[in-house]
Amino acid sequence: MRADFFMVDRSILILYFIGVILFGAYFRKKSNTSTGFMIADGRLPGWAVGLSILGTFVSSITFLAYPGQAYNFNWDVFVFSLTLPIAAVVAILYFIPLYRTRVKVSAYEYLEQRFGQWARIYGSVSFMLGSLARIGMILFLVSLVLHNLTGWSYATIIIITGAGVTLYTVLGGIEAVIWTDVIQVIILFAGAVITVIILLTGMPEGPGQILSIAREHGKFSLGNWKFDLVRPTAWVVVIYGIIENFRNFGVDQNYVQRYQTTRTLKEASRSVWTAALLYIPVSALFLFIGTGLFAYYSVHPELLPSSLNGPLAGDRIYPYFIVTEFPAGLRGLIIAAILAAAMSSIDSSLNCVSTLSLLDFYKRYLNRDADDRLCIRMLRVFTVSWGILGTATGLAMIQVQTALETGWQLAGIAGGGLVGLFLLGILSARIRRWQAVIAVTASIGSITWATFVRDLPGQWAWLECAWHSRLIGVIGTITLLIVGFGLSLLPLSERTPADQTGTYLPLNPGGTLQDLEKDTLE
Repeated sequence: MRADFFMVDRSILILYFIGVILFGAYFRKKSNTSTGFMIADGRLPGWAVGLSILGTFVSSITFLAYPGQAYNFNWDVFVFSLTLPIAAVVAILYFIPLYRTRVKVSAYEYLEQRFGQWARIYGSVSFMLGSLARIGMILFLVSLVLHNLTGWSYATIIIITGAGVTLYTVLGGIEAVIWTDVIQVIILFAGAVITVIILLTGMPEGPGQILSIAREHGKFSLGNWKFDLVRPTAWVVVIYGIIENFRNFGVDQNYVQRYQTTRTLKEASRSVWTAALLYIPVSALFLFIGTGLFAYYSVHPELLPSSLNGPLAGDRIYPYFIVTEFPAGLRGLIIAAILAAAMSSIDSSLNCVSTLSLLDFYKRYLNRDADDRLCIRMLRVFTVSWGILGTATGLAMIQVQTALETGWQLAGIAGGGLVGLFLLGILSARIRRWQAVIAVTASIGSITWATFVRDLPGQWAWLECAWHSRLIGVIGTITLLIVGFGLSLLPLSERTPADQTGTYLPLNPGGTLQDLEKDTLE
């Protein structure tokens, strides 16, 4: 590979990186208030917010790990995408009206209204830990590609990328995040389409050869549909997908905060449908890239170095293909698309964890009377602080072997019981605060058991968790719901003190969104 090719690619990458930071700086004046920084004063169109949600969903995990999964195995993770519309319907009917009418910015304000301060803290901390894991994983994935292009170390790339995203998020707030995401989603999709074209035209016997090789090796399979929760069957993906997407659309601050940036409740609902429906073909596109790479290197095995012949080398195949098979200039554009995928998820997470740091902790426990000028200053301090922590997490993940599996496991561990706690509050007026505390404690215990009690020696094998590790979060959710609803069956006294029951805020699924908004105003 010639040095001038590297110079062209590096120039494109550097110009893109600088351009994104300057674009974020453009929105600085609009983010000079706390509400402008956190929710853009509720002035953004639903289609733009939807593309931003899509960008958060895609990230480098989809751009790199989905091709890797399809290369190593098959299309079983596509079933995850098919569960999105189910979660979207529930979010539109229940969760979006709840957030638009009964809470302000923090998703976990509802948990405080329902169960008290401890629940809000639990929700916020769970989200923050999950965000740190996600930021670290995304930074690590993007470093795989940039390392091959630039020759820089993984650590250098992670630090530079983390610092750049932190800078434009600090400058422009949520509005910079959303409009930057719109641009980056377009670049990301264009990069994927270009990759498919190069793969199709690179097959000796034409594009159909990819399909024939893929069918011969079962690469289009959606997995084993035998009901088995121990092995990674399709049912494991279905169950994980439903619970995880309920968490994403229903209780994840990344999405909830975006619902508040739209002008109306209808626009917020439109943003969810935009993201949920577009993600299905987008994920299929990236899985097809992995299948195409498998076919390409099946007919060109001499092009694959021995270091990438391992059974779990899929995460590194796509970066290698980009560096070795793309022409100069075009390669730089694809690398920029991968960088865009990384940035569009990290910026959102940074803005959201900073928002929660302010609303759920600083203003509640340290300085209740903080004026808006101090709040915006603290938001920027928190953004920088979380940017540093996220970058450090990325550095700690350099040794990860399978990015998709690790990302799914960490998401389940961090937010496993959160969906269940929200459902307890929404669906039952009988749940008391102490019952919710016991249910959450049981959920944390089950997640700990499912995470660490595995592969025990023979006489202790009966104690281990045999379910697949993708289901760690599902185990936490199911445990919380069973314990919570079980305790709610206990007989209530005729008069239950308010400090034990909390505030029950039921949702009326038979009413319209306008009815809910009217009821709240009244």
